[in-house]
Amino acid sequence: MRPPATPRERSVPEPAPGPEATDGSHRAAPTPPDAPETADGTGATSDPAPRAAQEPPTPAASPEPPTTVSRKQAAKAAATSPDPTTGRSPQPPTATATQPPTATASDPVTAASQESAATASEEASVRPGRAATARAHHPTAREPSTTPAPTTPEPSGSAPEPPVTDLSDLAPAAWPARAAAAWPALPLLVALALWVYATRHTDVSALDDFGLVSALHPTFWAGLAVLTAGFWFTVRDRRRPGAWSLAYVLVLLVMERATQALLYPTPLYAWAWKHDAVIDHLLTSGGLQGADRLGDMAVYDQWPGFFAAQAALVRLLGVDNAAMYMAWWPLVSSVLLLLPLLLIYRTFTEDRRLIWTAVWLFCVGNWVGQDYFSPQSVAFALHLGVLAVVLRRYGRSGGPHGRQGQAVWTVLLSVLVTAIVVSHQLTPGMLVVTLVALALTRRYRDWVPAVTTVVIFLAWCLTAALPFLSAAMPDMIRSIGDIGANVETGYGTTPTGTGAVATSWAARLLSGSVLLLALAGVVRQRVLRHRALPLLLVAAAPLPMFAASSYGSEMIFRVLMFMLPGAAFFAAAALLPKVRTLAADAAARDTAPPSPATRARPRRVPLPALPRPRFGVWVPLLVLLAGTLAFVPSYSGKDRVNYFPPREVALVQQLFDQAPDDSLVVAANRNYPLAYEQYWRVDHYWFLDDDRRHVDEIVRDPATVLARDMAAVEPPARAYFLLTRGQTANSEMNGQLDRAQLDRIRESVASSPAFELVAENDGGVLYVLTPAS
Repeated sequence: MRPPATPRERSVPEPAPGPEATDGSHRAAPTPPDAPETADGTGATSDPAPRAAQEPPTPAASPEPPTTVSRKQAAKAAATSPDPTTGRSPQPPTATATQPPTATASDPVTAASQESAATASEEASVRPGRAATARAHHPTAREPSTTPAPTTPEPSGSAPEPPVTDLSDLAPAAWPARAAAAWPALPLLVALALWVYATRHTDVSALDDFGLVSALHPTFWAGLAVLTAGFWFTVRDRRRPGAWSLAYVLVLLVMERATQALLYPTPLYAWAWKHDAVIDHLLTSGGLQGADRLGDMAVYDQWPGFFAAQAALVRLLGVDNAAMYMAWWPLVSSVLLLLPLLLIYRTFTEDRRLIWTAVWLFCVGNWVGQDYFSPQSVAFALHLGVLAVVLRRYGRSGGPHGRQGQAVWTVLLSVLVTAIVVSHQLTPGMLVVTLVALALTRRYRDWVPAVTTVVIFLAWCLTAALPFLSAAMPDMIRSIGDIGANVETGYGTTPTGTGAVATSWAARLLSGSVLLLALAGVVRQRVLRHRALPLLLVAAAPLPMFAASSYGSEMIFRVLMFMLPGAAFFAAAALLPKVRTLAADAAARDTAPPSPATRARPRRVPLPALPRPRFGVWVPLLVLLAGTLAFVPSYSGKDRVNYFPPREVALVQQLFDQAPDDSLVVAANRNYPLAYEQYWRVDHYWFLDDDRRHVDEIVRDPATVLARDMAAVEPPARAYFLLTRGQTANSEMNGQLDRAQLDRIRESVASSPAFELVAENDGGVLYVLTPAS
């Protein structure tokens, strides 16, 4: 269509209607040579007021007839449409009607064109004159195929707007592109639905030696398989934003770490219950105490960072104790690792495929179980935070403002290191050896982080932690260099039984597979071997700790955990056919800048095509799926030991509710809930931790030997014998005493007149030594 003609346009003869365009489009008339131009050269008049407000519209000839309606329909529509300026319908044209000088009423084609143009002029008269004149004078402007509706309300008797037939002018439908872009949501939703169904149909009331593995509903495994496949095909597509990969990782953590919190009515791990007791002690005592009051438990008051923070959190939340939320701590602590892990990986690459595959492998390879409610879980997250700061801000390519803001980063570093030092004993040592290894490289030849960590660590060890270290230092010095003894498992730590052995081997194979993949990635990816050398040092630095200490036969597990961030990165590189580093991207941009066509973003995101069966797609997917499935037995295979039913918790709680001060609790081992409850006023003795010869004496004559060991308790204190389901499971699965031997001890105590039954249920039995004995 054409806007109303200006006075200057009417002085120029209109061209005759031309032939109809083949594509149905209309071209505006060329700009007259004497048309005035504005400052921007658009050819529009300088009068901003609407032309309709200055003079009545005058019909003008159209350069060509409309293509979507017939001439008769156009003439009829023009005759019946009301005048927007007057609101009255125009009279039918007569023979005496005044016509423009370029056409006569006797020409039916010209008359129809004039009537159609008049209608268009009336509709456009309500628009500002500047925009209308600019469109009329623009030589390349293309008119739309549909007529805009007038701004005034249309009378009820007017004819409807002609239908649109030129579909090429319509905007393309958006739903196919949106559906294609959102297809990764389908595997996510399916996996979540299968997981929810599995949690609602899993019974954990009777666990066997396989722990949660045999109790899980089969849909749980199907959900993990769907989630892994969806993640792999999503992360391999470079057009997908990183938010999808993050969503897959979060769902993986929920399925891995939140399943136990939903299935079990009580928190797992006897050590988690122990840490709850330490927090309760801080809340009741109001301060730290030494070995003269707490004995061996004073070590927790000498590293109180985690417990003091949790005590403050308990008061802030207004709950009774930390047991109210510590079942969800594995999920919380695992999510805390994501941010520093992403910062570390993004230091060496911007390839989202490599970054998120490494994060996935880290999550499935972190089966050690140190994410439970413990100081280690927070200290490990802070450890990764320190490494992220050092790798990003203390290297030669740490950023243009690295040196100017180094003081700020040193302060932040000092805060993180202090939080680690006051919370855990082993993590500062791991951090020191890692920072020293980084400082020996050319890229990170900055000793500020290592020196800062050593100074803070020594300051704490020589002050607050000195009482514990002075007593433990002789044994620590003797263990230095004894690698065989440090990695050897002690009595009661060797898995026995089909389920325990199978889950133990699943964990070993999982860790071994990640390390072998990391080695393959180092050999295969030459670029990463040089550019990501600091991550290789992060993976190798914890190995010397084998020669430092056994750490209660747990050093091998801690070393694997601290090696995992670097090992997962190179293991992911082994699964991907091509990786990109920051230096490689910069070199590619310098040598071959992308063309405008390459920079253009596609309008539509295609649906993923089923990849052809080749090594680079299906074999890595199978490896990733095997590792994801192997995590479940590695992480949850010992839930028979770590889970305490509510009846067992109630039995132990009854013991501490009635035990007087200075009482003694004798048990087979410490694997029961509330084992350290009120440790500041009640003593404990676990006879399986004693010398093996004494254990054999108890097995031969249980009631006599136990009564002799418990007789030193003076009234009003009492001596209790406690045997629970968790102690039996732990003794059986770790190769201490079998069920027959423990049942013999229980029957001997029950038949002895020296003991009196206090409480009994399906969670265990509780006896007290009679005063006469």
